[in-house]
Amino acid sequence: MDWLVSLKKAIDYMEEHLLMDIDVKEVADAVHISPFYFQKGFKIVTDYSIGEYLRNRRLYLAGLDVINAKEKIIDLAYKYGYDTPESFTRAFSRFHGLSPMQLRTQPHQLKVFQPLIIEISIKGGNRMDFTVEKREAVKMIGFERVFSYDTSYQEIPKFWNEFCEQYCKCDFISNQVDKEIRQTVAECMVGEFGICVEDEANENQFRYYIAGAYQGGKIPEGMSVFEIPASDWVKFKCIGSMPKALQTVNTRIFREWLPGNQEFEIAFHSYIEWYSKGDTKSNDYESGIWIPVKRL
Repeated sequence: MDWLVSLKKAIDYMEEHLLMDIDVKEVADAVHISPFYFQKGFKIVTDYSIGEYLRNRRLYLAGLDVINAKEKIIDLAYKYGYDTPESFTRAFSRFHGLSPMQLRTQPHQLKVFQPLIIEISIKGGNRMDFTVEKREAVKMIGFERVFSYDTSYQEIPKFWNEFCEQYCKCDFISNQVDKEIRQTVAECMVGEFGICVEDEANENQFRYYIAGAYQGGKIPEGMSVFEIPASDWVKFKCIGSMPKALQTVNTRIFREWLPGNQEFEIAFHSYIEWYSKGDTKSNDYESGIWIPVKRL
């Protein structure tokens, strides 16, 4: 199914089930896309996570109900999926900037959040620069952290900053564990890859690794080894300063390359960012995005 058509159908599905206890997996299943890539693509195309979209739509409708004053606050809380009137009021106040009772006296302050409209268009020119390469299974080693789709754009750069600050500077090494980690980081080129992997236990989050190719030997405390399966990979080339260049190509993949693609489908739930050596702020800096695929 066309990617953008799928997103449109997903929005229609969410609108039809706004007052039900639906989750990401249920919405993704309804349009036959894996929750991992569905969440990632939805965020890139709409700038909202699934959770944000559902929450904003429900709170807008709750605002309309508050203005109409036909239901008690406790009834509205349960209607829109909150466990208590207090949790509903907190979320309502964050969204609208006023409490429910204040909005009743100032209805003009209602914050509007209408259903999103996915526009489907075909653009010419600027062909995306990519290659297809078959790669055998490979073991990776790195630092693992779990991120929410809601906050990953803000939190992952902080994770990278922590990594660089702690392991990429030539300063005094205070203990044996730190020495072993730094040696592994150097030998395995940890930091060459940023890898997103589906979190099977929670569809609202994913695992992210700052990683390199595992060369064998002892696994230092605080690091993890994992395997990337054999697959064909579509590799998109990025040229330009970080993070803008990578983000631009990432957006184009989900808005231009995936829609209507007749040659490939996603093979499994992983996604790789590749980083070269050099100055990440340079206009000539080279990076890449790799997506596992199988031919249709």
